[in-house]
Amino acid sequence: VVNQDTDEVLFEKNTHAVLPIASITKLMTALVTVEANLPLDEELVVSQAELVRAGIRSNLRPGTKLTRDTALHLALMSSENRAAQLLGRTYPGGLDAFVEAMNAKARMLDMSDSHFADPTGLSPENRSSANDLVKLVKAAYDHEVIRSHSVSGELALPVGKRMVRYGNTNRLTANPDWDIGLQKTGYISAAGRCLVMQA
Repeated sequence: VVNQDTDEVLFEKNTHAVLPIASITKLMTALVTVEANLPLDEELVVSQAELVRAGIRSNLRPGTKLTRDTALHLALMSSENRAAQLLGRTYPGGLDAFVEAMNAKARMLDMSDSHFADPTGLSPENRSSANDLVKLVKAAYDHEVIRSHSVSGELALPVGKRMVRYGNTNRLTANPDWDIGLQKTGYISAAGRCLVMQA
């Protein structure tokens, strides 16, 4: 727990323990996407390459069209894995270049405990420490689009002939008693339940 204005640590425990971070990874995915200055209104098409893991439910079937901004919104708000994978695949140089850019950004932010293996967080190889995640949150917080998408309540997306409603994975965003500036949840069995939040 850190005071954002002064960097004073108010509470800490196992600050440098390096552990899988699940979908908190998507904050780095968003940061790399936004800082690449790729057009957010560009239309992207979901392909077979986005079917990242069997058993992961998603309405984003191959052939679905959405803008980069919508993919970013879904990845941050609803933790939509195919949207995050799509952002990585459509980066200049493709997925490998994207993951390389994620790790380069981590080094630039002095996130020395961190390693990224994919844009979704489904891989347990995406690892970081609480200490490093403070740095990631601060960097992501500098971008209004990341802040607003991460805390937005819902998004309706036309998929085929129907409207699909996506909600926020963090129920606190709907609580009027909380003023949340940025958040990201995550879960895979190797990581357990994960959360970073600026409030």
